[in-house]
Amino acid sequence: MENNKPSEHDITEVVAQHPSENGVVKVISHGKVHPPFSVLWATVLYCAEFICAAELSSRYHASENVVWMGLTITFMLVPSVLTQLTLTFVHRDLGRDRPLVLFMHLLQMGPIIRCIEALVVYYQAGKKEEPYVTISRKIKLKHGKGLGSALECEIGHSERKLAIHRNAFKRTAVIQAFLGSTPQLTLQLYATIQEKYFLSSRLALMIISLISIIYGALVCSVLAIQIKYDDYKVRMKPAAYLCMVLWRGLEIATRIITLVLFSSALRVWVVLVGLTNLLIFFFQPWVEFWARRASLPENIEKNFSKLGTTVVLCMVTFLYACINIFCWSAVQLDLADHDLVEKQPRWRCLAVYYTFRFMENVTLIILWYYFKSDFYVYVCTPLLVVQLIVCYSLAVIFMLVFHQFCHPCRRLFHYNVEDCLRCACCWKKKHSELPADHSEGPQEHESPDLTNHLTDRETDLLDDIMEAA
Repeated sequence: MENNKPSEHDITEVVAQHPSENGVVKVISHGKVHPPFSVLWATVLYCAEFICAAELSSRYHASENVVWMGLTITFMLVPSVLTQLTLTFVHRDLGRDRPLVLFMHLLQMGPIIRCIEALVVYYQAGKKEEPYVTISRKIKLKHGKGLGSALECEIGHSERKLAIHRNAFKRTAVIQAFLGSTPQLTLQLYATIQEKYFLSSRLALMIISLISIIYGALVCSVLAIQIKYDDYKVRMKPAAYLCMVLWRGLEIATRIITLVLFSSALRVWVVLVGLTNLLIFFFQPWVEFWARRASLPENIEKNFSKLGTTVVLCMVTFLYACINIFCWSAVQLDLADHDLVEKQPRWRCLAVYYTFRFMENVTLIILWYYFKSDFYVYVCTPLLVVQLIVCYSLAVIFMLVFHQFCHPCRRLFHYNVEDCLRCACCWKKKHSELPADHSEGPQEHESPDLTNHLTDRETDLLDDIMEAA
């Protein structure tokens, strides 16, 4: 006979009542705290990449490859230092008496001590009753539709501490991926082509770097969804993660291979291509900011002056540019907003980005094909060109599939992928039939109301409150 008695970690008190005047249903939840898997995974990736890079640097030193050694150490230490600064900034340790933690950060071992802290908080959670420190108010999504009433959940001390750790490691994962792993993978793949042989440590570093980049891109996509739909309780399904892994993996791998092949044939021109991409994506948010004549956001940090705020915004836009060089960042920066992110998704920006990126990749591949060296004489280069183009096309297809079928908030879109494609086809058809129908005069077509799902109400309120809690 099963024991249905709840454990100490699985106690939920639900106040079943009608929504209040502001449409809020109160849920007092002391449920089980989720393990900090994301913190542990980010720490494992950080340590694995750091160790492999150090081992490969010693190999380069032994073979007197000073250039490869110097670049490998640079791409190992720069993101590591930025990771330590990010963790220290998020946890505000400079104004606290924590010498051991600061010493570990100086030794570039900050993620390890932070991971240990998160695990200690997790294992101590629920052993004693904790007063709540804040209240989370979210609208539950069911089958992609927003239910009518918001749910209020109390957040305890342990859950809040773990949330801070998770948020900090999400930021460090993005920094590690696009300021460290991406240039590291590009460098090692280029070194492999130039030296014409594989090293076991170099291959291991390339694999770990690719995993780190894909994970960082996934974090960008999930953070973009959470920021844009902050009022909703978003839960990603396994199918959505699988689709994003295929989308991001194919996009990033194709982009890096294209750049490396192009650099092996036209070494000077690849610098021009990289700098052009960097400058365009770096200044694009600033040009929009100046065009709107907006002012700098306030309260990014209480102790920051206008100069400090500008420096932080420059670092954010630099990271944004580095991400967009290799893959879609999933967000558009709004430097006048407190969250620095545009809340409204713009399909036009997504379409323009992938259109120009596809054209650029095809151009670079074709240029490499005509100027390639004799090293590729034993490689079927036409097949390789076709494979790269097909892989990037598959990445775009998986991106469209994700937004059409797997996005957790797809029912909240005013227009989805199908609507955009239908509008494009209708626009072409309208322009082709315009001379014949011009005499009838313009006609107004009422757009379908795609937001009526927000008025749906849940009939069985108590069951959904229990499920959400």
